[in-house]
Amino acid sequence: MAEKLPMLALSPTMEQGTIVAWHKKEGDSVSSGDVVCEVETDKATMDYEAIQEGTLLKIIIGEGESVAVGQTIAIVGQEGEDISELLSEAKSAGSAPQEKEAPAVENRKPERSSDTASPAPAAPSSSRAPSSSRAPSNRSSPPPKGAEGDGDQRLKASPLARRLAQEAGIELSTIQGSGPGGRVVKRDVEAAESAGGAEIPAAATATATMVAEDSFIPVGQKRRIIAQRLLESKFSAPHYYLSLSVSTDPMMEFREKINLSRRKKDQPKLSLNSLLIKLSAETIKKHRIINSSWEEDRIRLFGSIDISLAVALEDGLISPVIRDCGNKGLNEIDQELQVLVDRARSGKLEPEEYTGAGFTISNLGAYGIEEFTAIINPPASAILAVGAITREAYELDENSISFDNRIKLTLSCDHRIIDGAVGAQFLRDLKETIENPFHLLL
Repeated sequence: MAEKLPMLALSPTMEQGTIVAWHKKEGDSVSSGDVVCEVETDKATMDYEAIQEGTLLKIIIGEGESVAVGQTIAIVGQEGEDISELLSEAKSAGSAPQEKEAPAVENRKPERSSDTASPAPAAPSSSRAPSSSRAPSNRSSPPPKGAEGDGDQRLKASPLARRLAQEAGIELSTIQGSGPGGRVVKRDVEAAESAGGAEIPAAATATATMVAEDSFIPVGQKRRIIAQRLLESKFSAPHYYLSLSVSTDPMMEFREKINLSRRKKDQPKLSLNSLLIKLSAETIKKHRIINSSWEEDRIRLFGSIDISLAVALEDGLISPVIRDCGNKGLNEIDQELQVLVDRARSGKLEPEEYTGAGFTISNLGAYGIEEFTAIINPPASAILAVGAITREAYELDENSISFDNRIKLTLSCDHRIIDGAVGAQFLRDLKETIENPFHLLL
């Protein structure tokens, strides 16, 4: 059964549209999703996608002609089908074509456009606009380059023809239009380009404004999950933040002694992150509430101290988990961490290797970040943000100063579980543990 193709409202403020070019001719097959024509709206020139199936039996509105939204522009049906009734309806509905004339400019030449100039009436400016049939192609309609004759009549050309002529560097006024009323349309520009049309003067092309188009990055599953979990954490867990400056000289001296021993055995260096994980685990033993999770009607206290380390990847972030850190030595933690980080960077971590941590450490010191706050990684109730080591002066006594290497630690806590004083006590004890690490050897 034959159907009418109506002029769709391709922008929120569109009242009528002008057919710029037909991509299908009468007798062509039409499938749902095919671009049958290009339509100039009040906002832009956009593709018109068919939702009907069949054969294009009749084009009612030709190129360069305008029609109100809702009126018929063409008829699609089965080949040989009687469409006389539909044609009669279209005519009685007042869908007779109206040529879109360009207004004259009185006693002045058209002004050159700039990126801030208002568009001339004959060339509506392009902007992003939603479409009821498809997303807009976002193709701008370049302003007129000149006028025919003595300059009191703007050159009539479709927006698409203007753009194609601009891109091809062809002077639009040298092209003979074959559209209604001598309007220059797409096929005229293509013919002129093939024949070698007159080039636009350099001064004119210099005024053309190139507008950079937006680009988009598809959201992969990993990024989607990161966004979902952190959004949930930030807006469901009431975060608060505590910061302390901690001397790192004792910890670095301790690490150097261990690495000296390792070098003699041709073993890799102990990483600073492994040491921070172990020192945090020892402090958590004194503050079990830090290693917990909110479960609405109860608080889960984790039996094992499982600590994760945030690792940056090219396509996101992942936090491999070291299990049972409270009962493991430094060497074991360091070996496991290295394996997990390597697996994380190669994308081979299993879910059980990056989920379920009760505490997380995020270290941006390698990037020179001195202090920052981090978002809690569910199901944990706290995360420790570690900044870069900096050299700071401090007063030794009334008459002298000294220098110390220090880091800023910032603890993010879930206030539903960890009260301010409890978080402060934990961070104070962690500071003491970091500044006195040799007890780990006892």
